[in-house]
Amino acid sequence: MRKLWIDTDGGSDDAVAIMMAMLDKDTEVLGISTVVGNTPIKQVNSNVLWSLEQCCIHTGCDIVDVYSGCSQPLLGPKTRHAFETHGNDGLGDLGFSPSACLEVQSQFGPQSIVNMLLDNEVNTIDIIALGPLTNLAVAMHINRDVLSRAKSITIMGSAGLGIGNVTPLAEFNIWYDAEAAKLLLDSTIDVNLTFVGWDACLYDAIFSEGDCKHFRSLSELGRLAIDCNQSLVNLNLERFKIACIDFADPVAMATVLWPSCIKYRERYHCDIDTLPGLGYGAFIIDRHHDFEGTPNATVISKIHADIYKTKMKKLFRL
Repeated sequence: MRKLWIDTDGGSDDAVAIMMAMLDKDTEVLGISTVVGNTPIKQVNSNVLWSLEQCCIHTGCDIVDVYSGCSQPLLGPKTRHAFETHGNDGLGDLGFSPSACLEVQSQFGPQSIVNMLLDNEVNTIDIIALGPLTNLAVAMHINRDVLSRAKSITIMGSAGLGIGNVTPLAEFNIWYDAEAAKLLLDSTIDVNLTFVGWDACLYDAIFSEGDCKHFRSLSELGRLAIDCNQSLVNLNLERFKIACIDFADPVAMATVLWPSCIKYRERYHCDIDTLPGLGYGAFIIDRHHDFEGTPNATVISKIHADIYKTKMKKLFRL
């Protein structure tokens, strides 16, 4: 069994990624830590608990522990969330919320990451970060070398080899706390560090209107997965004139659950712009290996969309 820890900012695509991990028979989700990003932390916590509760209701799986993490980036609050993408509540503004009896654990999110890694054998835990990297940066502050105990760290972050989605150069998760992302990249942790670029989530990986209609028909959980992304559908109707969903976090999750989905990945020397200005949050990739920096991250920039979609539909056919 794959042992997986999820760090998430609880938007509508995060909800689908969480469902994927909980449904996958070869994966044991050890716990979930939450971080500010798509919405404020209180709403993130609620959304993650709702996602887990729906998995429990429709599949009978157990609800794993959720730990509330950082409520602001390292250098202070951002005034912008991703309400235009995920809705004001992060789940499409359809009134989804968990039962009142569900609560997050008292332990601080980054501390839960540290404790989880110390309590398990080295090189046995895969971590996937679906939001800003603040929790991982704080975990390194608590214990400098603890992330080296992970088997891998996969991040939905960076524009990959393409363009940004929050500025012309930056992808949201990196941009939201560029300092935290740079700390992780610049660290000396000895672990397989992988960034799934925004470009890997586009083009043929996008769920078309037909894909969404079919997915809704698979099961009640499939219907909820599409419905909670209604704000993203509406946004894409405005900007692309197409009712589609560009799933970011599910693509990142797919690369962990099903490595056969990965079409193009390569190791590069990477850096992050943390200077004020238009370039803030840009994920700089030495694509042509022009500089002398040692490769410090793997970047996934393309997936096999047919494999990804087939496995997604099989997973949600309950």
